[in-house]
Amino acid sequence: MPSKMGIRYPKDYTEKELEENAETLEKAVTIPVNIEIEAEHRVYDLSEMKEILSKADRIVLLDCGCRTDYGNCDAPRDVCMNIGDAVEEALKMKRLNPRLINLDEALQTLERSHRTGLVHMAYTMKGDEVPTVICSCCSCCCHTLGGLIRFGIATEVLTSRYVAEDDEPKCIRCGVCVDRCTFNARQLEDGDLLYDESQCFGCGLCVTTCPTETIKLVPRD
Repeated sequence: MPSKMGIRYPKDYTEKELEENAETLEKAVTIPVNIEIEAEHRVYDLSEMKEILSKADRIVLLDCGCRTDYGNCDAPRDVCMNIGDAVEEALKMKRLNPRLINLDEALQTLERSHRTGLVHMAYTMKGDEVPTVICSCCSCCCHTLGGLIRFGIATEVLTSRYVAEDDEPKCIRCGVCVDRCTFNARQLEDGDLLYDESQCFGCGLCVTTCPTETIKLVPRD
């Protein structure tokens, strides 16, 4: 479900609404799922998210407010989570069907939403030291992800620990990674795959669907 910079949807945010939302954020981080990370020690990306979730005394699963309100795609809605200080607020959002879940259910939710092409993002709100909101975002409904991509400022706001790296001789130029890349870091032009590493945020959507296992995630320098 890639989104092109400047694209608009039938129901969309205004630039003012996006600016007001950005003012409440301290940091937004993309988090990959089900991918081995090459580093000094081989670790699984789920361990980072599991560490965040395992420290939470309660986890609330609720429908994505953005897709509920804007409905520009058919991606699953019941994939967003609140933890820590954000739990009580989430339980009051009855229209988003909140419910308490355990750690295993939370990790299964991340795997399910990853398969459908959603980008996992952990939001640290201003005044907080750790993430309290964990969303599975699409570029057509999400106020943060969609707005940053539309205005071409994702690189100025988003951060990630990983970046994709290609083993070019193995690439068959099938274009699957191009379709999966939300950030438009990959393009096919005249049969050649063009990859702009500066636009990659290590979400891992391209890694898990590459038929030749050409792509891997490595720590960002």
